[in-house]
Amino acid sequence: MEVENKISVIDFGGQYAHLITKRVRHLGVYADIIHPDISVEELGHPGGIILSGGPSSVYSEDAPPFNKELLDTGIPTLGLCYGMQLMAYLLNGEVRRLTRREYGRAELTVIQESPLFKRIGKREQVWMSHGDSVVNPPEGFSVTGKSDDCPVAAIADERRRMYGLQFHPEVKDTPCGDTILQNFISLCSLEKNWSMESYIEEKMNEIRVRVGNRNVFLLVSGGVDSTVTFTLLNEALGEDRVLGLHIDNGCMRKNESEGVKTALDKLGFHNLHIVDRTDDFLRAVEGITDPQEKRKAIGDEFIYVKDRELEALDLDPDGWLLGQGTLYPDIIESGGSRHADVIKTHHNRTDMIKEMVAKGLVVEPLDQLYKDEVREVGERLGLPHDLVWRHPFPGPGLGVRVLCGNGNESTTDYSSIGLQVEQKTRKSGYNSLVIPVKSVGVQGDSRTYAHPAAVEGELDWEKLELLSTDITNEIDGINRVIYKIGGGVLKPLQSKPATLTKDRLNLIREADYLAMQVLREHRLYEQIFQMPVVLIPVSTDGEKECVVIRPLESSDVMTARFYRMPKESVREIAGRILALGQIDYVFYDVTNKPPGTFEWE
Repeated sequence: MEVENKISVIDFGGQYAHLITKRVRHLGVYADIIHPDISVEELGHPGGIILSGGPSSVYSEDAPPFNKELLDTGIPTLGLCYGMQLMAYLLNGEVRRLTRREYGRAELTVIQESPLFKRIGKREQVWMSHGDSVVNPPEGFSVTGKSDDCPVAAIADERRRMYGLQFHPEVKDTPCGDTILQNFISLCSLEKNWSMESYIEEKMNEIRVRVGNRNVFLLVSGGVDSTVTFTLLNEALGEDRVLGLHIDNGCMRKNESEGVKTALDKLGFHNLHIVDRTDDFLRAVEGITDPQEKRKAIGDEFIYVKDRELEALDLDPDGWLLGQGTLYPDIIESGGSRHADVIKTHHNRTDMIKEMVAKGLVVEPLDQLYKDEVREVGERLGLPHDLVWRHPFPGPGLGVRVLCGNGNESTTDYSSIGLQVEQKTRKSGYNSLVIPVKSVGVQGDSRTYAHPAAVEGELDWEKLELLSTDITNEIDGINRVIYKIGGGVLKPLQSKPATLTKDRLNLIREADYLAMQVLREHRLYEQIFQMPVVLIPVSTDGEKECVVIRPLESSDVMTARFYRMPKESVREIAGRILALGQIDYVFYDVTNKPPGTFEWE
């Protein structure tokens, strides 16, 4: 039997399943994704198996079907989060839901030596995202690690080379994660022979084969993903076979479209077509308040505009494939894996686009990569530093940063939640209230749509992070915590009817512009991965609205910590936004991911 020089990752629909393959590849070993019901014969002979996390419970009726025979192959196996729970459950261990969930940072204490823990400390920061936990390991397994809230955070059966971790070593917020994965690769006796250079070369050849004698009509937002895709397609096919279309959908940042044209002109691209279709997009979302419906309407309108432009340019649609700068996080958050929950539908994964993908009409060269990998590709293709390191900007643009609502949310609807939050915050010296809007979050690989809690008091980032973690871990119905940085004394807020309009877009466009100015003036721009600026339809008087800034540090978008900005910069941003005269309060989102997604919608 010849062992293949790779690791196979069994995907249970976890938000981080594909991220595991990325981390393994970065360590120099090829990794692929396989489905959990694969047969032993189809599996072949990989050097190792990793069982991913997932949104299910091992006791759920709709849990992904799994071929238990895969645990009897003798191949070194590592179970992560749900993967550990499933392995323990199927081998007659016990899994139970804990009273306190764990989302975000935790501290692992190593209580027994293991080859998996070579070269790491006795106490290490790790990243958790779970509600269930193993409480009694199967026979033959020993407990090798614990956390404050999880007595069984790591297990091992060295004889069978089977290991389980309740935390996620694949995310950057587990600093020792690469060392642990490297240890597992060593246990599997695999050779390091994968590189980004080989990936780019393979991707160029794949594009040529995939496109054949057709051409590619690429939607170019001007962000990192679409610009790298545009460059890659031009390199692979030639400028005469690629046409870029930049659509101003009315949801762009201030002066964005002019900036995109200037930047791409400087790079020597002559195959970019720019159109302004603001009115079309505003008609498409008119009256829509549900965030999922709004995202789908914007995504579909991009396709309608693309079709109209093909016709206007007298191009045969049968001779052109649609190109998109889709990344893997877009796919997984849109429920693109077989067992993944839909967290939020990205504009490049609406039903209309998924039908086109199924028919082979879409080219997405970056769809297996993450943001940091895309930046590496961009730099290797020679794109300038300033462009490659721009803050990510969502395809729907400010359209998903302007929250909408019917105005029927009332604080009396969730007074019990407010009391729980108040009890928590009072102990820490903060005032609090629950905001009468909802935002999207991700907890335990599942979508949440819940309220933010607003707090007022001392600006102490460490205290605020601990408070945010406590509130979101323990109180159902809250998935974010925001801290007031500007405005008067915090008073109860009321929701107001609001849809996506030019006036509201202009307001958030100006607030965003002012906030970004401060980041550049204070030399913070490149220290922050992304900073969404969000308009929420709540006020003290029914007239004004509130703004939330969400500065984040991340590498791959799958996890993030809120960025701790210097106090003078915080005050400067709040002051400039309040000077617009239409804002009640400015808040600072102090929620990590999980439980809060990057964007609020």
